Amino acid sequence: MTQPRSPIPMTTSRVSLMVLPLALWILPVAPAQEAKTPYPAMAPLEQYLTSDRNAEIALARSSAPEAISRDATVLVLGKNGYETAVEGKNGFTCLVERGWTSPFDSPDFWNPKLRGPVCYNPAAVRSILPYTIYRTKLALAGETLAQMHASVVAAVAKHELPTPEPGAMSYMMAKDGYLGDSAGHWHPHLMFHIPKVDAATWGVNLPGSPIVYNDEFTDMPEPEIIFLVPVAKWSDGTDAAHH
Repeated sequence: MTQPRSPIPMTTSRVSLMVLPLALWILPVAPAQEAKTPYPAMAPLEQYLTSDRNAEIALARSSAPEAISRDATVLVLGKNGYETAVEGKNGFTCLVERGWTSPFDSPDFWNPKLRGPVCYNPAAVRSILPYTIYRTKLALAGETLAQMHASVVAAVAKHELPTPEPGAMSYMMAKDGYLGDSAGHWHPHLMFHIPKVDAATWGVNLPGSPIVYNDEFTDMPEPEIIFLVPVAKWSDGTDAAHH
């Protein structure tokens, strides 16, 4: 889920996560909430698609260092969902997630500009990537935010979505990702996907702690919590501080 899932930082100290891919407490979604966001509903599908398939492949690969992404499977978003563009051989999967993998209370949920390049390790491919695939299926089927929320809650209740496997993590180190109107490119970071736990047990968001947790937008019903660790360099090895 990016977010991701995931995850998508809205300030330099807080992130609203994508995927999946990202604190998952089930919070009510008030209809008025959609009216407050600059993106109250899904835009035409064409705005979420990339006209240049090779450009999307390159952006997806840029989420992780080349030593990892060169042998990874790469997915691209098509009109019917994510499609395999490149068959990998190392168990990793890279893709570019859209806004609907953000927390349901994120103002960027339907933002058509959002692009969240992420590369999942094998454990996350098996147990976290399904969140993104499922949300994308719902979005492309035309469900509203409230309908998607209800569908995810129901799927979790029926145990149709997996729990994060031990060791599930992902890379978000793409220099050219766009993680939301407030976050922009934010920082390159690693994401650790674990079953729900008290964030305090990881010492997150404390002065001097390198571990970040989104405590601003947290409405993600999937059975995970995501902790982020910012890193100093983008996937191409350049210094993030100079971007």
